[in-house]
Amino acid sequence: MSYLTKVSQKLLEIESSQFHNFVKISKNLSRIIQAGGIIHTFGCGHSSLLAQDVFYRAGGLVPVHPIWIEELMLHQGARQASESERKPGVVQQYLEKEDLQKKDAVLIISTSGRNPAPIETAIYCRELGLYTVALTSLCYSQSQPSRHSSNQRLEDVVDDVIDMEVPVGDTIMQKGARSYSPVSSVVGAGILHELMTKTIERIEEIGETPPVFKSGNVDGSDQHNQNMMQAYKRISF
Repeated sequence: MSYLTKVSQKLLEIESSQFHNFVKISKNLSRIIQAGGIIHTFGCGHSSLLAQDVFYRAGGLVPVHPIWIEELMLHQGARQASESERKPGVVQQYLEKEDLQKKDAVLIISTSGRNPAPIETAIYCRELGLYTVALTSLCYSQSQPSRHSSNQRLEDVVDDVIDMEVPVGDTIMQKGARSYSPVSSVVGAGILHELMTKTIERIEEIGETPPVFKSGNVDGSDQHNQNMMQAYKRISF
């Protein structure tokens, strides 16, 4: 079976198993946007790429803001990012500088859900009153203990959870004892865009126009996008 076939099957499984979570969370996100809030996203390493994927996207929601902490991102050194994610206290100084408001939401992406950086981000945001959602793979909780001093995992410190259902070790292909080919990025991107899509559709259902970017590569879209960004001056586009 090919990688694409396996990934397609995994996405369909998640669509079914997480359906009620998609509905519940997207309703909450739509209410937050209607009330003037924004959706923050956070991840470390490759999950930081996912946090950026729904930001400033053609066809995507405008009020989305990734929390960039460079020492947790790959471009500053992949090994450093992994080491920093495991260190307690790294995120606090950065989060204190962010415009995080009680009316906002934050989506925290961590496949394993065990490292201090995403856990501390969730705790900090929840204490401020933000609506917190974890994208994590719950099967890790059965085999990999938390690295946080509280022994809590990401799913323990948020309001709602989407189970990414990524196998422990992140690989989806197997030959004998050898496993390979990561799946978390494809699955994570699919989940994020499903949430954004359902949020957009929910806003439309109640008769409002969702704040959505148009493609900058289509003539006539620039003024629309400029107006959208002006409406959300809290975000540095």
